[in-house]
Order: sequence, then C-alpha cells, then structure tokens
Amino acid sequence: MHTSKLSAQFLQHQAASLLLYQAVLANPIGVAFLELLQAIRHAERNPAIEGVECLQAYGRWFQALATRNQSWQAYLLEQILLAENPFSQQAQQVPFSQLPVPLVKAVRHDLQILQQLYHCQPQQISEWVQTAAHASISPIAWEPSPMPHPPNLALPNFEHWADAAADLAAHYQTFGAGLLAQYRALRWQAGTLIGIPFADPVQVAHLVGYETQKEALLKNTEFLLTGYPALHVLLYGSRGSGKSSLVKGLLNHYADRPLRLVEVAKSDLCELSTIADRLRDHPQKFILFVDDLSFEEDEDAFKALKVVLEGSLTARPSNLVVYATTNRRHLIREFFGDRPRPRDGDEVHAWDTVQEKLSFSDRFGLTLTFEPADQKTYLQIVHHLAVQAGIALSPEDLEFRALQWATRHNGRSGRTARQFIDFLQAELAMGK
Repeated sequence: MHTSKLSAQFLQHQAASLLLYQAVLANPIGVAFLELLQAIRHAERNPAIEGVECLQAYGRWFQALATRNQSWQAYLLEQILLAENPFSQQAQQVPFSQLPVPLVKAVRHDLQILQQLYHCQPQQISEWVQTAAHASISPIAWEPSPMPHPPNLALPNFEHWADAAADLAAHYQTFGAGLLAQYRALRWQAGTLIGIPFADPVQVAHLVGYETQKEALLKNTEFLLTGYPALHVLLYGSRGSGKSSLVKGLLNHYADRPLRLVEVAKSDLCELSTIADRLRDHPQKFILFVDDLSFEEDEDAFKALKVVLEGSLTARPSNLVVYATTNRRHLIREFFGDRPRPRDGDEVHAWDTVQEKLSFSDRFGLTLTFEPADQKTYLQIVHHLAVQAGIALSPEDLEFRALQWATRHNGRSGRTARQFIDFLQAELAMGK
C-alpha cells in the first residue's frame, strides 16, 4: 500500500487489529507512534484545541527515534525479529509445517498490517501533522544517518510480507527471539535473565601463554556448538592468569555462532536448575559462567551445582554447560577439625565425607590448570600486548620496565602484564 493511500485513522485501526505482534508497538517508539496517530485524529476534528497536543506528540515520537538513532522502518524490522510471542516461541521448537494453522494465519495477518505501518514514511506523517494542526510549516522529518545494518531477514524484499511467514519461522529457529536474540551476554539476577549490552571485548587470540588450555576449551566449546556432548569445565589456577578472560573471550571468538554466555553469581547457584529449565528449549547454546568459585561447608549452592553437574531425574539440557573458574584446587573449604578422629559422636564413615569434599572438582568433566606465569611466559605476554598496543620500545627496554613493574606490583601474571601495558601506553602517549 502506498503512503498516499494511508491515513492516521486507518493506521490506528490496523495497529489495534494486531493479534500476535502487539509488543512491536509496546516500547517508547511504538507507544509514541500510537499516541501521535491519536493526536492527529483529535486535531483533525478540533485543530484550535488539539493542534498543540498534536505537535507535542510528534515531538515525542521524533525524540524517541532520535534517541535510538533509528529510522521508523529499521525499528519495525528489528522489533519483528526480536518479538517474543506464541509464534516465535513455537517456531523454535517445531517445523513450520507442524505449527497450528490458526497461528500461521494470525502471523500472516499481522505481517500484512506491519507492512502497511512500514510504508508509513516520516515525511508523510510530518505533513499530516502540519495539516491537522494548521501549522505554517511541516515539522522536520526524522531520517537517521548513517542507515543501520540490514537485518538477517530481508522482509522488505517480499512484495507481500504475509508470504514471509515460513522464512520468519526459520529465522526464529536459527536465531531465537526476545532477550536471547538481542543479547549474547546475559546475567541471572533476581530470578530472571538480564541482557548485558556492552560485553567484555576481550579476544581469545589476544590471550597468550596457556595455549594447551585454550585449545582444550575451544575444542569443548566447538563440541557444544555442533551438537556433540560437551563437558562441564573447571578452570583452576593462580590469580591473574586469564581464566575469566578466556571464558569471556569465547563470545567474541564465536561471534557468528549461536553462543550465549550467562553469568551466574555464586549467591544464585541455588537457582541453577531453574536457569537450565529456562534455557532448555531454545535454539542457542549456553555457557553458564561461574567466576571465582568456592564453597563453605554444607552450603546449599554446593548441592545445587552438584545436581547440575551430575544430573538428576530431569535430563540435562544438551545445549548447556557450566564453565567455572577458581583459585582453589579443592572447592570446598576443609579444616583440620574436619578430619576424622576416634571420638564419641563422630561420624562413623567420616573419611567418606572428606573425600566427597576433596573430589568435588572431579565432577567437572574437564579441569584446565593455569600454573603461575614464569618470567619467560610473563615477558611473552608483555611483548604480545605491546605489539597490539603499538608500543615502539626496544625489546630490552620493554622487558626491563615490565620486570620492574612485576616486582613492584602483583607479581608475574597475565593480569599484571595487561596493567603494565595499559599504564605504559598512557604514559608514552602523554610524553612522561
């Protein structure tokens, strides 16, 4: 439908007729658009009273688009691809041909309406506002520059969007919908998933010194992504050796693959089974990332993690693994008082309890050990980071400064090397 055939009243009725994709118009840009259509209709009937409100409503819509630096068309396409509704959820689990017929009809109906909203150009809306408010000039039309990248599914290429239902279902099956389609890094917080908009940009290729451990972790992650059984992984070793950075770097290493990293705090480990059930039926692959893991005696979190690692009557999701880092070889604190002595009231098989504590780390299928960095490894990391940072010092000068830094600060480690290079880069740039 061409813009000239549209009207505010027609678009308002069409938007109200959406069956599944109401959420497309439920955030600030969509809400401002619906309020603008309503204001235009009111001003058309009574411009003397409602004209100012019409201009204000246009300003709110303009500002909502400008805040996102997004065109109206790009906004609609993005919201359709992220929409979480019965169609997008079921399309991830069953083939398109097996979806309920009424559901598919509803999708085609909504796509038709959304196509009409898509063809509503900002310049045309600006002219509607000018006419309805009897303004002397039309308001500025919002046209962002540069235009955003095209979405994965090119709906505008379809003459009739209703014909794109099957392609849209295939998109959801590959990329998912909702929060998990929008974010690659997430955090479990207060009983729900929270998207992390600015994930750590660390690159696996920039982490040097532990090549064997890196290769093993990449191989296991590749198993997960290709649908083969993958192991839970414990990354154990000295502080600052890059354990956490290596796990976080997987997101950027597999940026073009359906991998999601979900950060789980130690205090939330009791909810691991809930998290696993929440992610079970999604098409993406998930790493539950637990950083700096250790337990106190009889801690409930220990029991919850043990269930996820060893399994229960509920089958473990095949699209999920746990990657945990720790500085402790034995994850549960053991005291000398825990060791069995022949006293009345003591547990008869106390050594069994001790062994259960000591062997908990063995329940991870793969344990990667990160030994403290020796001088050769430390300097290797320093040289690697210096090249990346464009630092043009002689090797001798660089190494002398790096060793002095390690002596005065936190010892030799990947973290110390990164801190040294960051400080040196700023120092050289400022000419001091």
